[in-house]
Amino acid sequence: MSTSYIQASEPLSLCGESPRRVAVTGAAGRIGQSFCAYAKDRYALRVAIRRESQRDQVRPFGEVVVGGLSERRVADHVVHGMDTVIHLAANPSPGAQWESLHRDNIVATYNLFAAAADAGCRRVVFASSIHTVSGYPRGYQVHADDPVNPGDLYGVSKCFGEALARFMAVQKGVSAIVLRIGAFQPREAAVQSESLAMMSSFVSHRDLDQLICRCVEDDKLLFAIFHALSNNVFNRMDTGDAETLLGYAPQDDFAELNRRLADLHLRDSITPHDSRHRDDAGP
Repeated sequence: MSTSYIQASEPLSLCGESPRRVAVTGAAGRIGQSFCAYAKDRYALRVAIRRESQRDQVRPFGEVVVGGLSERRVADHVVHGMDTVIHLAANPSPGAQWESLHRDNIVATYNLFAAAADAGCRRVVFASSIHTVSGYPRGYQVHADDPVNPGDLYGVSKCFGEALARFMAVQKGVSAIVLRIGAFQPREAAVQSESLAMMSSFVSHRDLDQLICRCVEDDKLLFAIFHALSNNVFNRMDTGDAETLLGYAPQDDFAELNRRLADLHLRDSITPHDSRHRDDAGP
């Protein structure tokens, strides 16, 4: 039995009217702006930002809420009447200090989930990170049901969010999907020769936007952890569960985009392997 996902006992029904009402926290961030621009005509969006100075960045996307989610009243306002909440807001720095991580990644995440449960939201999509498993050796491909193994305190804070997501799903009945997001960059960034460091963790804007929408619209999962990477020939984290359970179909491959790798045709010349399932007959 998989530990990375739980099927709902019956299909989840849409909360409220169509189009689906979706709240996005951290809407002024890179992922937030990309997703909101992609989905603004697909859903009725409510976008949450921390500072009034960010309003112009998100105004075209939908209703705007301003305030820090470490205040429960702000979280209540964000989720009220929503079908789905996409929780992107966080301190995203791997070098962040504990005080900030505690406020922005732990207290705020708890407030958001608790508010969603009290408001009767159908689902929370939680933006976790590849940093929850960055402690594994470089040669190991991580699967969604492997134990967490964070390499920094930022990863530790995201492990809390993953555990909270499962608790809220199983104990409180709020469906929760966790996305462990890799190196989120535009396709143009992958072209640069100096970007080779992200060849196993790259996820493009259009691939992540697609995956988030699939998480919003799924009606079969109570809880799941999925890996958000593009269709790279080398992937640090396995994306098989997202492809099988959600129909995720990533389009971009770092090795085909990067100018130093494209001419090598790696997808044709190298056979990818799963580091956890080796052929016992040989190396």
